[in-house]
Amino acid sequence: MNTQFKKGILEMCVLSLVRQRDYYGYELLEAISSEIEISEGSIYPILRRLTKENYFETYLKESNEGPPRKYYRITKSGKEASEKLLSEWKQFKKSIENLLEQEIGEKENNEQHKLTKLY
Repeated sequence: MNTQFKKGILEMCVLSLVRQRDYYGYELLEAISSEIEISEGSIYPILRRLTKENYFETYLKESNEGPPRKYYRITKSGKEASEKLLSEWKQFKKSIENLLEQEIGEKENNEQHKLTKLY
């Protein structure tokens, strides 16, 4: 997938997942990378920034597999930001789909016109 596409939607994915439940960083990475190919280093800067912007709050939780893990919990302003991004995404997606459908429709019309000329 195109790197620019991923950069634009990664924040929205992080917000959306943490909105559903609390996550720790590596767990988020695994959840997102199950659908989108991303590097490990791409999630942590987003988590730091969203925490700094008060969209997330953090807490430590003991782990059976090593040191305590830092979990991220969405805040009220994080929920609002998530809703706004999701709304913008839906509108953007709809606009792109409309444009692509117009292109597909034009191609189909051109092909049909070519076939009509042959007969």
